[in-house]
Amino acid sequence: MHIKLHGRLFISGEIVVKTGLHIGGSGGTFSIGGNDNPVVINPITREPYIPGSSLRGKMRSLTEKAYGVPLVHHANVRMHTCENEADYERSPIAQVYGIPAAEGFGLPTRLIVRDVVLTENARKALLEAKTDLPFTEVKTEVSIDRITSQANPRSLERVPAGAVFGPMGLVYSVFTEQDIDSLKVLLDGMELLEDDYLGGYGSRGSGKIVFQNLGLLLKRYGDFIQPVAVIGPERFDTLADLSAHFLDIQDTLRRWLFDGT
Repeated sequence: MHIKLHGRLFISGEIVVKTGLHIGGSGGTFSIGGNDNPVVINPITREPYIPGSSLRGKMRSLTEKAYGVPLVHHANVRMHTCENEADYERSPIAQVYGIPAAEGFGLPTRLIVRDVVLTENARKALLEAKTDLPFTEVKTEVSIDRITSQANPRSLERVPAGAVFGPMGLVYSVFTEQDIDSLKVLLDGMELLEDDYLGGYGSRGSGKIVFQNLGLLLKRYGDFIQPVAVIGPERFDTLADLSAHFLDIQDTLRRWLFDGT
């Protein structure tokens, strides 16, 4: 199989927490104040962060549902994969997000998603806010027995609304011209996520996020070590602004990566 990397598109930006965010961590490592459901934290800084796996996994899951692709059991979860190379060639989701290496066919995954840490301003604001725990709040929820009316309280750690994580780093590799069309799969995943939730307890109000201050940079194979080229406006304020320029972005990628201009 012939593989050629024509270039990589780097998408940067920030993730704004609109309602308290809970991405679960290990309950055995953090039990201050009787917190039953801690968030994932950096073990060195003790600061919450957004794992790239959580961001990538939720975007993939939402896109699979929106596109209505077939799901199979893999590693004890239902997900979209491909039975053969022909299926892979017809599946932009499989190309963008990858398939299990054991399948023995297909190109490398197009999308890399980095972990996202708190911005310096958000970090300072949370320290000054004197939250229940360092950088986070503890939200108490109560379930009520429908027969006895007995209350069953439980605590939930969340990153407070208003926190900002960044810089976000998405790296999209272009191996074929078709990958430029498949870039829409990534954009759809981001838009679907804004309308859904990230992390847990979303049906009870947690996890609404938005993307902001987005930028696109391209590194072409021929001058990969040279300064990157800017695509479109220097920054897009919102994901909707980026979407409005999407066709122009695709045209620019084709011209720079495949037309020799």
